[in-house]
Amino acid sequence: MPPETVTVPSAAAKAAPLKGGGGERTQARARAARNHKIIVYTSRVLLLVALIGMWEWLARTAVIDPFNFSMPSKIWDQMRQWAVHGTPQGSLWEQIWYTLYEALLGWVIGVIGGVVLGIALGRIRFLAEVLGPYIKVLNALPRIVLAPIFLIWFGLGPASKVASAVVLVFFPVFFNAFQGAREVDRNLVSNARILGASNRQVTLQVVIPSATSWIFTSLHVSFGFALIGAIVGEYIGATKGLGLLVSASQGTFNAAGVYAAMVILAVVALLAEGLLSFLERRLFRWKPAEPGTER
Repeated sequence: MPPETVTVPSAAAKAAPLKGGGGERTQARARAARNHKIIVYTSRVLLLVALIGMWEWLARTAVIDPFNFSMPSKIWDQMRQWAVHGTPQGSLWEQIWYTLYEALLGWVIGVIGGVVLGIALGRIRFLAEVLGPYIKVLNALPRIVLAPIFLIWFGLGPASKVASAVVLVFFPVFFNAFQGAREVDRNLVSNARILGASNRQVTLQVVIPSATSWIFTSLHVSFGFALIGAIVGEYIGATKGLGLLVSASQGTFNAAGVYAAMVILAVVALLAEGLLSFLERRLFRWKPAEPGTER
């Protein structure tokens, strides 16, 4: 009888099952991540619907006072009335744009000032030693109370609201930029020095890119602070804006108007947060995704 032949599988044949198994595991993880995301979003929607439904039911059954607490249906009617017929101060979209303009301008100025001064103090130790105590004292002040002072200085126009937004945005951005400049890998700086980089080149090509993730962390919360600064300034004194809608609604005991303005503000803040998250993902595509997340 002829001897039995033994076939030795090739390296490619050995690797194929492993490769297929790895692909299946990757697809399974992707499906699990998508399913988890669907469950999370569905749970959020159900929770929101349950809270709104409970609020409506409690107000309609007089468990809570509908005059003081209003109810979601009245808030929706107020928003629809503003959108269709306008507000006593003018078009609703004009009020939204006015507040958004003040917040955006204050946010941009505060971010630029915080980043520049934070990087400068993080790089220049002498400057940090001189200005550090003054910045800590200013940070300890309750900055919301500066809004009436800005109103006296700059009047009822947008300048006073922009100033309020700037002081609220500046400090979180400054401290993150300062810490990011201090946390730069010293080996990267030393290697750049060895390659002949100047102080300016080290700052622009090593320090600032390394601190970018720190700075973006502060941008997520700082825009909310900018909105707060604009709203507080408008609430104290203004001719237009969502803060003025809140103040006018409070003056006429219109709880639905107060809540309606707050809902509009929340939507604007969420849209801004989504835009910042999108820009962050685009800028930091090179970073590995955190476990359980998708890029």
